[in-house]
Amino acid sequence: MSRPLIGITTSDKKSHLAWWFDWFAVWRHGGKPLRLSPSRAQPESLDGLIIGGGDDIQAHLYGGEVQLDVRLDPARDELELALLERFIPLNTPVLGICRGAQLINVHLGGTLDPDIYTTHEGLKRRRTVLPRKTVDIVGASKLHRLLGVTWCRVNSLHHQAVYDAGRGIEIVARDRDGLVQGIESREHDFLIGVQWHPEWLIFNRPQQRLIRALVRASKRHATRRS
Repeated sequence: MSRPLIGITTSDKKSHLAWWFDWFAVWRHGGKPLRLSPSRAQPESLDGLIIGGGDDIQAHLYGGEVQLDVRLDPARDELELALLERFIPLNTPVLGICRGAQLINVHLGGTLDPDIYTTHEGLKRRRTVLPRKTVDIVGASKLHRLLGVTWCRVNSLHHQAVYDAGRGIEIVARDRDGLVQGIESREHDFLIGVQWHPEWLIFNRPQQRLIRALVRASKRHATRRS
């Protein structure tokens, strides 16, 4: 069959280089990537969906306190919440990346740690696209099965994180500081969020297995709908 259509949410101002990594991650594993942003026309249907990384999520959406000196994108929040509202009930495969994992959790009624560096005293600041952080993954979880490892080294570009899990959400990965790094739904075939950016780790086999699994799940979803 033809490549499954996989929407990837971004801001309107995302750099060409960052989008290239998003595009390539999906294309190399057999998917057809489609950029979704607030200013672009939205498709009538998708075979799969990636909620991508980006700016902070508005605090009022999860009952948090407003943070100063943070970048927000309300139009993108609105777009992504609408996409999740539309496609999760259809059992469309969804992968949340960094901000995307957080947004999935917020959509399902969960909360966020608004700034891990102020709520965790002495936490080492890490901001790198290189795999410098160690993450432990819960055995027998979907994430464990897809990655094929019980721990992995990942990059770190976030200062917010999932706190209280949303409806039907299980926390399935944490870093060595105890911060949530992976979530998945008990109620859907493929609804997974990771706090890191697998699309940047193009030579990392476990991370590429995750992208490949999304593409394959999307292809199966497309076949069931046809």
